[in-house]
Amino acid sequence: MGIFRATRYVASLPQVDIGWLVGSGVELVLLDRDNTCVPRDAGGAPEAVSAWLDEARAAGLRLCLVSNNFHTSQVSRSARELGVEFVDHAMKPAPFALRRAMRLFGVGAEKTVMIGDQVFTDVAAGNLAGVRTVLVRPQSRSDLWYTHVFRVFERLALRGVTFDGE
Repeated sequence: MGIFRATRYVASLPQVDIGWLVGSGVELVLLDRDNTCVPRDAGGAPEAVSAWLDEARAAGLRLCLVSNNFHTSQVSRSARELGVEFVDHAMKPAPFALRRAMRLFGVGAEKTVMIGDQVFTDVAAGNLAGVRTVLVRPQSRSDLWYTHVFRVFERLALRGVTFDGE
């Protein structure tokens, strides 16, 4: 599997099968914030995301935001609202923040999954950290200017990929 290939492709976070995660031995779910949990053009997470997180916690999964967002107040507010831990200034695709989150929870890569909306940050970081990866579609078309550039190359990288739930 290449660095830019996800383990699974799912249309949105609420459609990620929690039974699959638990059945695969996952204990820790690392989550991107922007456009995975919280739409870039919204102040908070949609109810479906909050409900999924509640269901994941009820299934025994531990949850942590791992965000490249440099606005610590935004990340910490989202983490508090969602009831999860967080690691900000992640610098994905570098795997260091993912490894820091795994150490924080005392969970190894074999029991961790990274879920995010970007191939060149979330999927690459997860693969470099040795964890399973799930790519979801972004919740919003609103992105930072340079993310729009990456999205062009993502479309090329994702040619022929089918997302579950679409």
